[in-house]
Order: sequence, then structure tokens, then C-alpha cells
Amino acid sequence: MNRILITAATIGVVGLAALAISAQHESDDMHHPAKISKDDAAGKIFERADMIETDHGDHVTLDVTTLLSSDKKFASGMYRSEKVRFVIDEPYGVDEFMFFLEGGVTLTSSDGTVIEIDAGEAATIPKEWTGVWDTDGYTKIWVIYSEDGSGLL
Repeated sequence: MNRILITAATIGVVGLAALAISAQHESDDMHHPAKISKDDAAGKIFERADMIETDHGDHVTLDVTTLLSSDKKFASGMYRSEKVRFVIDEPYGVDEFMFFLEGGVTLTSSDGTVIEIDAGEAATIPKEWTGVWDTDGYTKIWVIYSEDGSGLL
């Protein structure tokens, strides 16, 4: 199985989406719908050759981009993270919708508002969000929009 291993303690969730762009999508002249099958959603997607595994030092993440739009402003895929807690003190940078398949996350906004998202639930984070991301681990389907394409390339 071909996997890419990146060691970088400072790469964040948003940066991983950018790293996961597969060569197949970059070279395709044809545009097709992207599907995440039941088997993919159950974890098989992380066996793909274009899966990005990143060792952040304190946790490991797996990421697969299933679609990157031709204008490079919209992308979707699946992501898995081990237990981690990190502070986001600069704006998140992209608008992201996420649906949690396993585990969950607690998002504590800078103003103290707390939202817990569990498996079977979804959340949307605006690009301006700051706060604390805390999880015991999760698997999610993600959809990201970035008006200027930053965070996806």
C-alpha cells in the first residue's frame, strides 16, 4: 500500500486538506462526480494510495481529498484524527461543513460558547472562527469552500 508520511507538528486541520489533493484529480481532463461509498465511509477510503498520513508529534491524522473543483475553491473528502486538543487563535481560514461518522469534537468558541458534535451529527465552521478544538478522536466527511483558494492548494 502506497502511503505518504509527513512529519510536521505545526500543520493544522485546514492545511491537511490542501496536502491531500491527489495526482489523479490534477491530471484528469474529465470531470466526474465524486462518491464516498459505504465501504469508504466505514474506513476503506484510508487504504487509497492518495491517502495522506501526517504525524503531528502528539497525534496522527489521515486525509483523502475526493474532489477539488476546477477553480480550486471547493473541495471534499474524509479525515480521521486521533485524540488532540489545539487552540485556534487565528481565524480558521476556510468555511467547512463536516459530518462526523465516528467519535466527535467539542468546539469552544473564543467567547466561551461550547458546541459538542457527536457521530451522526454535523457542524459548519465559518472561516472567521477562533477557539479550542478538543477531541478523543473522530472520522468525518468534510466539505470546504475558500473564496480565494487558500487552504486548499
